[in-house]
Amino acid sequence: MPTYKRVLLKLSGQVLSGDKPAGLDFKAIRSICEEVAEVFRGGIEIAMVVGGGNILRGKDAAEQGIERSQADYMGMLTTVINALSLQDTLEKLGVPTRVQTAVEMRQIAEPFIRRRALRHIEKGRIVIFAAGTGSPYFSTDTAAALRSAEIGADCLLKATKVDGIYNKDPLLNSDAERLGKLTYMEALQKQLNVMDAAAFSLCMENKIPIVVLNILKKQNLANFLIKGEDVGTIVTNAEEE
Repeated sequence: MPTYKRVLLKLSGQVLSGDKPAGLDFKAIRSICEEVAEVFRGGIEIAMVVGGGNILRGKDAAEQGIERSQADYMGMLTTVINALSLQDTLEKLGVPTRVQTAVEMRQIAEPFIRRRALRHIEKGRIVIFAAGTGSPYFSTDTAAALRSAEIGADCLLKATKVDGIYNKDPLLNSDAERLGKLTYMEALQKQLNVMDAAAFSLCMENKIPIVVLNILKKQNLANFLIKGEDVGTIVTNAEEE
């Protein structure tokens, strides 16, 4: 397995709700942050992008009658709430962090500035990117792919509640099989929901491996990044080992 020096960790909003149907579960957040802190102390440079689906999805609000752009801006604000909860928990674990937002709100976070983000990472801080791309109609998956390219991440880790990509929905099919590794083209041809099209295209064009894993499983992150164990599913170019 290749080693990764710098990674972009994409956390779905749902993982922050733990076993709750929605909202924030601070026990789950602390558990996730402990995993991140362990990897960080192991010498891995980390940046993070967090979703907001545990509070509100812009797309869902739009379906309820809110104008789409307005709904997406509402969704961006929920990601800031999540980012601040991660920052506070990581700081209490002794991990230095910075939150940068794509929508300016200087009282609580820095505006996103690429060179400043890189400097923070080089100085040994975790940077948490919030508010998506700052533009409506783009998902936080796309924001994660974009930030991965901008900071020169070696890998985009999509951390969810499932332990990889399956050939069919494992919740509906007991015979579903986890795919250990596949190429970008295989993922496209099999119409596997790795990420939305814009995010996937960015990763494929910039040759950024995508790893899908279960962040709620104890030691999963460290087992993959530090020990090199076979965890989750890796999507790469065909020629990559």
